[in-house]
Amino acid sequence: MSQRPLGKEIKYTTLYWFVKFLIFASNKLPRGWWLAFCGFLGKLAYAFSPRNRELALVHLGLVYGREKSRKEINELCKNFFVMLGKNAGDVLRSTTMRSLEDILKVVEVHHYENFERAYAKGKGVIFITGHIGAFDMMVTYMSLRGLKPYVIGAPLKDERLNDLMFAHRNAFGAVAVERGKEMVRLFKALKLGGSVAMLIDVDTRVKSRFVEFLGMPAATPVGASILAMKTGAAVIPMFIHLREDGRQQIDIFPEVPVKTDGDEEADLVENTQRFTRTIESYIRQHPTQWTWMHERWKTKPGEEER
Repeated sequence: MSQRPLGKEIKYTTLYWFVKFLIFASNKLPRGWWLAFCGFLGKLAYAFSPRNRELALVHLGLVYGREKSRKEINELCKNFFVMLGKNAGDVLRSTTMRSLEDILKVVEVHHYENFERAYAKGKGVIFITGHIGAFDMMVTYMSLRGLKPYVIGAPLKDERLNDLMFAHRNAFGAVAVERGKEMVRLFKALKLGGSVAMLIDVDTRVKSRFVEFLGMPAATPVGASILAMKTGAAVIPMFIHLREDGRQQIDIFPEVPVKTDGDEEADLVENTQRFTRTIESYIRQHPTQWTWMHERWKTKPGEEER
């Protein structure tokens, strides 16, 4: 493995120890004070992270440029960074939670019965979600409910940070799986009636198709569609957002019908579009809580992985 440039090594080492410190400090303050502090860190990130700020502003402009003024978009961007800090603060606190009772002090779950109906079919459940709010808290919640989901995600650029993330996701029986790997294992889990959680609002180097996302074509992973079409598993959208009253709210939506009309390519695209619409709808309801610096539209038609 090639050695990283000194500058990047210093950057990631500093970031790693800063995250470790934040995990340590996250339960030393009352939650309200802690979230206020993390919101302040978000304001600092807006001010002193020009690349992320500019990416967020560009993407907000692409989506809202025709309906909001530049001032309104700037304000939306500032609020996004504040909410990013607060949601990250709650994720850090959740690393020390040890029981369902602990997490339910902070999280309110709506429509859990949608999952129960899908689970009762016995063909497995695929949770689809996006980079909205404190999304890792949903993994904590599912794990503490005893579901032991397989959680699909991309690795971080630093091995130490990646180990922290995977250790958190693996707590209480969840299984973190790197995106694009171990598909056979996922098929087996669903065939046995298990559950898989997938973040599909990303532009990354895995098998993808272009679908509409927030008004523009975006290369979108099709793993969830493939698993659903091959196994018959139910697909359940599940999201989380931080409410104005300080509570985290998990929303579990009804099963999304999966199209299997025989034209595999057409079905693949249609199902991926259906799943993506659920994410798009939730982002529009809570626009300050999606991760706007993601380069969601970077891949151009013809460049996607087939």
